[in-house]
Amino acid sequence: MKKEPNNSGLKGELATFKRRRIREEAAHLFFQQGYESATIDAIADRLKVTKPFIYSYYKNKGEILFDISKLGISLSLEALDKCLASPGSPWDRLKLIVDNVTRLILDNEENIVVYLREEKNLDGSAAREIRELRSLFDHRIAELLLEGSQSGDFTVDNPGLTATTIGGMMSWVALWYTPGGHWSETEVLATLIQNVARIVHSPIRTETLDLESRTKSQGPIDKTSATPIKSIKP
Repeated sequence: MKKEPNNSGLKGELATFKRRRIREEAAHLFFQQGYESATIDAIADRLKVTKPFIYSYYKNKGEILFDISKLGISLSLEALDKCLASPGSPWDRLKLIVDNVTRLILDNEENIVVYLREEKNLDGSAAREIRELRSLFDHRIAELLLEGSQSGDFTVDNPGLTATTIGGMMSWVALWYTPGGHWSETEVLATLIQNVARIVHSPIRTETLDLESRTKSQGPIDKTSATPIKSIKP
């Protein structure tokens, strides 16, 4: 694979900008037409450049797909690490992860969908690198779940499998969420947080979820002992 350009100086900045523009147009095409149907010619046409221009930055179409896939998981890892470094209980950090990472996924919907849908088209070494990054993402969530289990915040029997489940819940939103559709982004995020709370079986979380359920069925009740999840701010 071609090496990333040296970003020092104006020449490096221009090279980075050109690679980004190629990647962006390719992502649009892969998202709209599918990886196999999209061609280097079509990418060049959309950018109003020649095929040799594309090949001067990417060896082939597969290398562009790898760059798109890597960007999506790298951004998610960066957001995850910032949340993990935040103060608060394991639940505070887990809730922040679900909120921030899912927002990022929705903001980068095309890249995420292309990665999820077209991962099978990556060659062996590229696919392994992407899987390793995704495994790192799941492993860091698993470590947080283990911390929460040890502190009594969570009841999780299998942190690794549970982390993979939570990661899947967040990433797959990109495949079905439609801006302006039946559910708003706020509703989607609130529901994801509620479902994750149920998955980790926290006694505190269960109490707040039961409170919401009683509120809907019995009308207003005293809320001084607990706070519904939807009102909790990251």
